[in-house]
Amino acid sequence: MKVAVPSEGPDFDAKVGDRLGFSPYLLLIDLESKEFEALRSPREAGSGAGMQMVALIIAKKSNVLLAKWCSPTAEKYLSAYGVRIVTGISGTVAEALGRFERQSLQGDMGKSTDLEPFEWKVERSALIRPLQSAFHQVKNLMSAMISVIFLVGLLMAFLSEEFLPSLFSGSIWWDSLWGACLGSLFAGNPINSYILGGQMLEAGVSVVGVTAFLCSWVTVGFLQLPAESAALGWRFAIARNVSCFCLSIAISLGISLFLNFFEG
Repeated sequence: MKVAVPSEGPDFDAKVGDRLGFSPYLLLIDLESKEFEALRSPREAGSGAGMQMVALIIAKKSNVLLAKWCSPTAEKYLSAYGVRIVTGISGTVAEALGRFERQSLQGDMGKSTDLEPFEWKVERSALIRPLQSAFHQVKNLMSAMISVIFLVGLLMAFLSEEFLPSLFSGSIWWDSLWGACLGSLFAGNPINSYILGGQMLEAGVSVVGVTAFLCSWVTVGFLQLPAESAALGWRFAIARNVSCFCLSIAISLGISLFLNFFEG
């Protein structure tokens, strides 16, 4: 029986690799003769390195793959060629082979008590991480919603009902330009924009002005230019913001023409 094990080194003392495409070596071990072959991983292939490792396992007529994790695509191809896949493997290559041989003597590998605790540990962590990420997203969303509610309250408290509509003349060209300019001064997200857009419509702002404001609100952020340029460069930051500003005006004008076409 020939066993394939992705590893971090070329010998039995190396740790079992996390994934086929990211492990620097692939060890092929003949359990009867105890002879093994250490193959370098073609990691320079980039995203295709994993499938090249799969091809090596099949070409070397391996019977079993011991790995910490195997992608569904790799598992499909390996299973089609009769390669048995055992995941949830940890420790060194020597320890993994020892556990595999002991469990093979005892019977079905799937009922192994030696590997079962580690497999459950991986499954729990894979479940907990998305839940934690979802919790943080909800928490951040709640803070954003509360902040925008206070923002709208302050806006309505300090601005009269006549002031906001007075900024927009009713001309589609002026309203689209002024709305894009106002939205570009701040950085928002789509959830907040629903509340602000509703308040603006109730205050009498035209649909064109609200559309331009919301588009630039979620895509343009002139006040964030220093931070964006530090991360992505001044040229990219300016080009992105200017193009999004122009697109906001174009979208608002397009919405106006669309509505006028159906109303007319």
